[in-house]
Amino acid sequence: VLSKLFTESLITWFKPSFFWHNAKVAVLGASGGIGQPLSLLLKNSPLVSELSLYDIAHTPGVAADLSHIETRATVTGYMGADQLGAALKGCEVVVIPAGVPRKPGMTRDDLFNTNATIVATLADACARHCPQAMICIISNPVNSTIPITSEVMKKHGVYNPNRVFGVTTLDIVRANAFVAELKGLDPARVNVPVVGGHAGKTIIPLISQCTPKVEFPTDQLSALTGRIQEAGTEVVKAKAGAGSATLSMAYAGARFTFSLLDAMNGKEGVVECAFVRSEETECKYFSTPLLLGKNGIEKNLGLGKISAFEEKLVAEAMDELKGSIKKGEDFVANMK
Repeated sequence: VLSKLFTESLITWFKPSFFWHNAKVAVLGASGGIGQPLSLLLKNSPLVSELSLYDIAHTPGVAADLSHIETRATVTGYMGADQLGAALKGCEVVVIPAGVPRKPGMTRDDLFNTNATIVATLADACARHCPQAMICIISNPVNSTIPITSEVMKKHGVYNPNRVFGVTTLDIVRANAFVAELKGLDPARVNVPVVGGHAGKTIIPLISQCTPKVEFPTDQLSALTGRIQEAGTEVVKAKAGAGSATLSMAYAGARFTFSLLDAMNGKEGVVECAFVRSEETECKYFSTPLLLGKNGIEKNLGLGKISAFEEKLVAEAMDELKGSIKKGEDFVANMK
């Protein structure tokens, strides 16, 4: 019986990729702290048939190493600006973890000057070489790098708001893990939507919408919310100068990519939160649960019913979010 179940689960798992779809996925920034474990997770998935790895250094080595793994995805490494176009050719999904990580005492916004230029350059290449691809941005500050990506795509006349995603999945993953820990639940069965943005107080966990339903006293709810908002800083401090969250971010980035590929393959009911162009609040960009489909965002599911505590968090996040969005848009407007 067990072997039969195992075979059936394998067939279910492999079916989308073998019978329906061959996906070419690019990772830009593949040699970095997030890029390497992310590439490993993507190589391990039957949803990926071609893995295109790009970075400014070390990519041939990373690609050679991953290519020895006994899974079907073919792996090619590309290095340096002159090979960027080739890396992107024919890609359906592009995941971008490129950029510099945080060090102790830094906010995500402190990364702006370096990472804004990197993301603008890579978005420009995507607009030229794979304008129809789904673009998943991990590079911080996401609250600014998504407006940057969108504005660059607009300059090329290829912007499709349903195909540009700021990956906030790590906030959801953390919320699930922390709630499960506090309540003694299996984290794999916990789902906490996290809305807003992807920095500090713009990260808004909707504990009131958690499945299964959970309740916390006010002080514990406040502490839990604060921990989810500052979880990245928790890791930065613990790594003591050796980087930021890379392994959990790679896991979250892979989870989002797999959800997107499943939806592109025709799987129904795939929902993930992401920071996208939005009409749900007074902010131009906002993260909410999204129903994903063959063409990216099928439907924005919005905020839904939220508690008074959460309403207050949303209101308090607005100014910072608007400022970060404007900063990204201004950066592209002032680009040479």
